[in-house]
Amino acid sequence: MTTTATNSCEARSKRFDSAIVNRLRSLAEVEISPEMVRAHGLDEGEFRDIVAILGRQPTLVELSIFSVMWSEHCCYKSSRALLRNLPTTGPRILQGPGENAGAVDLGDNLAVVFKVESHNHPSFVMPYHGAATGVGGILRDIFTLGARPIAVLDALRFGPTADEISRTTFLGVVDGIAGYGNCIGVPTVGGELHFDPSFARNPIINVMAVGVIEADALVFGRADGPGNPVFILGATTGRDGIHGATFASDVMAGDGGESRPQVQIGDPFVGKEMMEAVLELTRTDYLVGIQDMGAAGLTCSSVEMSARSGTGMVLELERVPVREEGMMPHEIMLSESQERMLAVVEAGSEDRLRELFAGRGLVCEQVGEVRDGGRLEVRWHGRTVADLPVGPLADGAPIVARASAPPAGWRGDAEPGPLPEPMPGVEETLLRLLASESLRSRAYVFSQYDHTVRGSTVLRPGAADAAVLRLAGREDAIAATLDGNSRHVALHPRAGAAGTVAEAARNLACVGARPLAVTDGLNFADPGRPEVFWQFAESVTGLAEGCRALGTPVVSGNVSFYNETGELRVDPTPTVGMVGQLERADEVRGMGLRTAGDAVALLGTNRGRVSGSEYQLLVDGRPSGSGPGVDLEAERALIELLVRTAGERLLRSAHDVSQGGLLVALAECCLASGDDLGVEVDEVPGHGELRADALLFGEEGARAVVSHDPQVGGRLRELATELGVPFHPLGRVVPGRFRVLDLVDLSIQEMRDVWCPRAGVADFLWPADDGRAGG
Repeated sequence: MTTTATNSCEARSKRFDSAIVNRLRSLAEVEISPEMVRAHGLDEGEFRDIVAILGRQPTLVELSIFSVMWSEHCCYKSSRALLRNLPTTGPRILQGPGENAGAVDLGDNLAVVFKVESHNHPSFVMPYHGAATGVGGILRDIFTLGARPIAVLDALRFGPTADEISRTTFLGVVDGIAGYGNCIGVPTVGGELHFDPSFARNPIINVMAVGVIEADALVFGRADGPGNPVFILGATTGRDGIHGATFASDVMAGDGGESRPQVQIGDPFVGKEMMEAVLELTRTDYLVGIQDMGAAGLTCSSVEMSARSGTGMVLELERVPVREEGMMPHEIMLSESQERMLAVVEAGSEDRLRELFAGRGLVCEQVGEVRDGGRLEVRWHGRTVADLPVGPLADGAPIVARASAPPAGWRGDAEPGPLPEPMPGVEETLLRLLASESLRSRAYVFSQYDHTVRGSTVLRPGAADAAVLRLAGREDAIAATLDGNSRHVALHPRAGAAGTVAEAARNLACVGARPLAVTDGLNFADPGRPEVFWQFAESVTGLAEGCRALGTPVVSGNVSFYNETGELRVDPTPTVGMVGQLERADEVRGMGLRTAGDAVALLGTNRGRVSGSEYQLLVDGRPSGSGPGVDLEAERALIELLVRTAGERLLRSAHDVSQGGLLVALAECCLASGDDLGVEVDEVPGHGELRADALLFGEEGARAVVSHDPQVGGRLRELATELGVPFHPLGRVVPGRFRVLDLVDLSIQEMRDVWCPRAGVADFLWPADDGRAGG
């Protein structure tokens, strides 16, 4: 190297060092103003608490760390006290809330790991990337525990697609889920889709992932062993997603365009390499603990790992591989760049770790080490820019005592309300319901997803009430579902939430699986509104009652508040993800009719409750009353009956009665048939006593439509009587037609033409298919 070149390098180095010194000085000298505190999402009382904890004013980096760790999204300061009322333990629970995901024992040293997360705000601002990173994040939650992800489910809510923004959001979200899930090689196997004006500017995007692992191989997010090195793994760190946790803890204004920098951008191909590398790492003998860098990035992962172990950590931020120039310490600490994890390994294993990740082209950089003392020290180029106690960051956020009051006019446990004026005809009403956005075929959505990759999917989406997944080398199988009913919860939060648990359990039982445990995604508007917080509190109570009654503890989940824009608030939307177990994979049954001549029956009681139903919405244009109510004892008995009939192979098909009521459920059984089989119904319980439209379109729970060989009818009735479940013969399976009393006489093709249209303005959403895509 020439002398001139050497002098030039030295000059650049001095200028760089000088810039660092100036930035460090500015960080230390910046004065924290009230405006800066508010901009970080903290109020005056919280800032006073921070000063009291530190005994001094915080630095800018410290303020940033407190702001995200004390955000609603990270610390659950409005909901934590209420969530403690949920049941979280049971004989088969291996890991409950507090880790990256929950885990349940399947027997013979196998566990199922699962969790649901929301990505609501980001998916409105940038639909494709918001949804894609939601999938990436929930998959990392699963494989961080060492479990191989085997399935994704999604529960999606949008405004009506006649609205251009809602339509664009819907299409972008579906593309984002498909784009990430298909590329990373995890099948999307089920979920739900709903359209309602309350979600027009606040879509609800809940994604659930399921994985399996040997039960004694679970890995946790801990930072044990002072002196052990701390590594960043995966991708480089950029400015995307900075203050994403704070962004998710506030209402949005306008179209959200100003929030685009707070949305993360994922890369499924890096995600795939990351998944395989981490799964290999979790099988080594030198991994101590590992944590996904989700909300709040490096900040949350370092704090939570330290808190679980009662240790501390020192971080050297200049060692963090960045992809943008001039990144400041608070940006590095708060970045939510995707495909990153924080790992603690045993000292002396550093080279083995680097070799594992280098082979996949991934970042693997030591950025610190575990320390005694319970403090997080953050350094930048040799100077300390933050020195904070871990305990107050992880568990010391002030619990907010929110005002709670029912909305004006709330009538408590009032009757469901008067019936609407009847529609002109039952047949016409059925066709209009089948054509509605919330009930029509999901062929378009399912066609975007690869639901067969990895070969464990037993039934295609739409063929059954829940997804069923094979377990390699075993006779049993697991089932999974993700359910919600915003309209029922809006009318009666407590009963509606309990009914959501019951519907999820019914869906599992209909395929033959015994329900095991729950993960919940709780989506609400601004908790600062007394009526919203009342909805939340009542919903949590209903969830707890439903889970206790059905023996399904809550092992994981999340809370998403502030889902409102301007004056438009979402309906309260508790979403329940549930897993169950089938003793034999070959006992699974779908909803589609199987054989002409089979008997068709209703299990459960017809009460004709149309409050909150799709029918009421069609007739009146709005829901009213207190919803259909819930009978948890009847639900428990029906679930037991459905599970036991699977073991005895008594049923050919089963489908729960939910949205649209009995008549829509029967129609869906026909539309899911591979041979255009229909039904001939000559008996409907309650007919002649209650109005026909109420009996046929009411949405009360604890009911299922089943088909069976007539020769087993006696045993089925005997078992139903033993368990206290009403058994009502309806009719029989027939080729090609749908006849109900003297009210409906349609061909299956007539129903299919409106349910899955082949021409017209809906083509961009519901393209032509082979007519067998399920509903």
